Amino acid sequence: MANPNIVNVLSIYGKTTFLTPAVTTNVVLLANATGSANSIKVNNILVANVDGTSAISATVALYTNGSVAQGSAPTGGTAYPIIYQVSIPAGSTISILDKTIYLEENVSLVVTSGTASKITYTVSYEAIS
Repeated sequence: MANPNIVNVLSIYGKTTFLTPAVTTNVVLLANATGSANSIKVNNILVANVDGTSAISATVALYTNGSVAQGSAPTGGTAYPIIYQVSIPAGSTISILDKTIYLEENVSLVVTSGTASKITYTVSYEAIS
């Protein structure tokens, strides 16, 4: 698992990605694939409940297999929850990250929603190479 030295970087690209899973199983929100030669600095993760009446649970985890695309089910690996089945009130958004975390190669952020198509996950990050 390569991890670039972030003191001598070639590039830093600020990015934001988002996903509203149409399933209630684990799906990849952000992946840092093996061989990417990147570190991904995650600055913020927002979880929004777009249902107007019901609270819905959400889970966000670091996953030790980052080689699959966003929206895909992770394969193999182990999940390490950042939040686990946290109830998000109807019509609310919470920020679940108050400190920076880094995704090394072959690590991904994986999300799970209690109800399909009712939770939107947004992650702001920097791809560093």
